[in-house]
Amino acid sequence: MRPFIINKPVFIGSVAITGLFVAVGVLLPGRAEVIFGSVQGWMLAWFGWFFLLSVAIFLVACIYFAASRFGNLRLGPEESTPDFRFVSWVAMLFAAGMGIGLMYFGVGEPLTHYAAPPDAEPLTIAAQRQAMTVTFFHYGVHAWAIYAIVGLSLAYFGHRYNLPLTIRSGLYPLLKDRINGPIGHVVDIFAICGTIFGVATSMGFGVLQINAGLAHLIGVPNTAVVQLTLIAVVTGAATISVVTGVEKGVRILSETNLVLAILLMTFVLLVGPSALLLRDFVQNIGFYLDGLVLRTFNIYAYEPRPWIDAWTLFYWSWWISWSPFVGMFIARISRGRTVREFVLAVLFVPAGFTFIWMTVFGNTALFLDTTVAAGALSEAVAADMSVALFQFFEYLPWPAVTSTLAVVLIAVFFVTSADSGSLVVDTIASGGRTDTTTAQRVFWCSLMGVVAGVLLVAGGLGALQSATIATALPFSLIMLVLIWGLAKGMRADVAQREARLVGRAHPGAGPSVQRRLALLLHAPDEAAVRHHIADSVVPALRRLAAEMQKRGIAATVKETPDEAKVALTIPSEATRDFIYGVWPAAKPRAAFSPMEAGQDELRHEARTYFSDGSEGYDLMALTEDQIAADVLVQFERYLKLVQAPETSLVVAAPEHKPEAAPGA
Repeated sequence: MRPFIINKPVFIGSVAITGLFVAVGVLLPGRAEVIFGSVQGWMLAWFGWFFLLSVAIFLVACIYFAASRFGNLRLGPEESTPDFRFVSWVAMLFAAGMGIGLMYFGVGEPLTHYAAPPDAEPLTIAAQRQAMTVTFFHYGVHAWAIYAIVGLSLAYFGHRYNLPLTIRSGLYPLLKDRINGPIGHVVDIFAICGTIFGVATSMGFGVLQINAGLAHLIGVPNTAVVQLTLIAVVTGAATISVVTGVEKGVRILSETNLVLAILLMTFVLLVGPSALLLRDFVQNIGFYLDGLVLRTFNIYAYEPRPWIDAWTLFYWSWWISWSPFVGMFIARISRGRTVREFVLAVLFVPAGFTFIWMTVFGNTALFLDTTVAAGALSEAVAADMSVALFQFFEYLPWPAVTSTLAVVLIAVFFVTSADSGSLVVDTIASGGRTDTTTAQRVFWCSLMGVVAGVLLVAGGLGALQSATIATALPFSLIMLVLIWGLAKGMRADVAQREARLVGRAHPGAGPSVQRRLALLLHAPDEAAVRHHIADSVVPALRRLAAEMQKRGIAATVKETPDEAKVALTIPSEATRDFIYGVWPAAKPRAAFSPMEAGQDELRHEARTYFSDGSEGYDLMALTEDQIAADVLVQFERYLKLVQAPETSLVVAAPEHKPEAAPGA
């Protein structure tokens, strides 16, 4: 049996904090609800404003990254291409928007706000409008801005800097190699704890709704014993999925999930008040946009009320606790995308689907409650929100079929949440490794089930919500630092790219005007480029490597003769290596007439590439000495913009850091 592959401080710390919450539930079952409730009340009373302000900053930061010059940066080497076609990528983001929350709150939240709105008269037209506006607000771009910040940080520093896919990597521009010390451990510990309690909260909602569905369909009693049994069964199914691996387990379940959810939503749309729903959707978007800024900052400072704590602040903390989970998923599938593509798609694609879902279920529920149900539906939701969806189906055709499908769908959401959550936690706890043992993935999956079961029995959903808020508070601080790290890293990369583009900053005499003009008008062929690389580039790199080795720098030159590719590499222990590579590239030749434009001739270049993904340029106009000087310019920028002053470069290259080849 293979030993666990773990980062010991992170593993032990996260298990200890999780164990502390579980111990309170086990040792003090009678007082757990009071203890957790007191903790939640204190934290929201003192730091509720901080949650609200932080989420506003996350959204503004996302818009800034997308709208500024940073938006052109690529999540990976500059010449990399996306791993997935745009349609496939959008479909996966679309699937990321699905979750137990939509099933549990799709009917329950609009009806709850309709019966007890924060600002309007209950059970009125104004209450209906506010119910849908608030629901959209809780599931809109603010939630996805939280996920986008964590996902962007993971994708940027993971794919562009070749750092591990862990939260601590986002602090690299601020801490350099110190991310591998205590600060980095603390960051990953809170990321793990937040994910565990966030997923456990979702499991709590899921098991309550499954129990309510089974009670509605076949009369299964709604008791703690049944709920613990359901947690054990579904966690067992998630464990089987974990053992089979991501490709077989998570992928199959996620695809099944998405198909079932769309079928259920389409059914409700067709049998419900279809024309009314289309009209309501447009109006809901209008009300959502109209109140977006006010609700973003509305903490009810002048007229305090518990509503904001129970709903908006809980949602923000829940989304924050889920952000390492969802963020890592969207980071993994987004390599090769630009920052602008990433932010816009993550903010609007899942939120758009969620708005459609909430309109179909929420507005249909409001329509039914004000017509055929005559208020009975909102009364049932007020008594027990977990039965909302099944009571809702009773007013539509084939309630037994739709309720059964809903139970299956919730169970699948349950399984995929535990499955994917355990894989994310395992990756963070192992320092970004993905080749971990099956046993430790099973351990994390089982731990999530235990946490959900113990806290649900000890203090109900209130205990789970309190644990979520407690772990989300420190992680929101970490996310603010991630924004700082992203801005600093992006600023350095933009400065480095612009310095290359403006004159290339070649020291000494550059190529002559005559030589550059000759190359522009009489483009070299591939043979000439290969000849230049062999006769000028390779000798320049070898000469520099020899000089660096004399000074104790572990510089090496690697050649690939078949591809005429050569690279000088200086390994770094803490982050991406310095790579100055050259390869034969081709692009369409400049045309000066319509006839030339139709010939599809290619211009061949000796193009550079670098480990930081910066855009390469042509070296055909440079002599051997000028190439050597250009390498030194790039190395000087590398030391200033990437490496900490105290970082040693005289180390062996880590085996897991692949060469950043062009077009990778």
